[in-house]
Amino acid sequence: MPYQLLLTSLENGVFTITINRPDKLNALNTRVIEELSTAVEEVYHNPEIKSAIITGAGSKSFVAGADISEFLQLDALQGEELARRGQQMVFDKIENAPKPVIAAVNGFALGGGCELALACHFIIASETARFGQPEVNLGLIPGYGGTQRLVQVAGKGRAMQLIMTGELINAADAMQYGIVNSVVKPEELLDKAKEILSVINSKAPLAISRVIASINAFDHTQAGYDYEIKKFGECFGTEDLKEGATAFLEKRKPNFKGK
Repeated sequence: MPYQLLLTSLENGVFTITINRPDKLNALNTRVIEELSTAVEEVYHNPEIKSAIITGAGSKSFVAGADISEFLQLDALQGEELARRGQQMVFDKIENAPKPVIAAVNGFALGGGCELALACHFIIASETARFGQPEVNLGLIPGYGGTQRLVQVAGKGRAMQLIMTGELINAADAMQYGIVNSVVKPEELLDKAKEILSVINSKAPLAISRVIASINAFDHTQAGYDYEIKKFGECFGTEDLKEGATAFLEKRKPNFKGK
């Protein structure tokens, strides 16, 4: 089907989904979430698709977070619904896909972009990739599963530090922390992802789907994600969130007051 903000292609059973908002560093907005949901449905239901890659257009960014301009008008309940809708429509759907979905991170993977990469079954990164969950700079927390999935791959201590500081890390550090599987030169990124998937695609599809389901079942409960959604929504009832988002859009340092 035609998309406005995605580019898609299918070659040798590999379905490549490219988020195509390079002028906005491929930031997630409502339209991108809706189109990603539809594209991931294709992965589920199109028998010609054996596996998928999610990447970003251009050389600067995979996905540089969410579209902050959409945040300022939301209250606590609307913020909670934003997180729940995104998790159900895209992030949970990717993680539980019966076919391999890998992230090819070509630049900034920040906030919702880092969460999108973490929702994939594993991550291949270019040397130029940067990862981070900087939501605290907005008076916010990750809302698309970051507090849960980052712990699963990097451990509690690393996740605590990365999310509480909002610091960015490079691809080499992300690999050291267990977030990334491989780091390659930018021009080799998609070829490397396709090379790995060509091996996986040669295996028994029903066995692969059961590998995904079984690994996801390890120490994985919905309660943590639901709790994150609730706490994400609560942030939208604070003065700090409005100050953080406004400061971001005005390109100034926020003045948080703990209210």
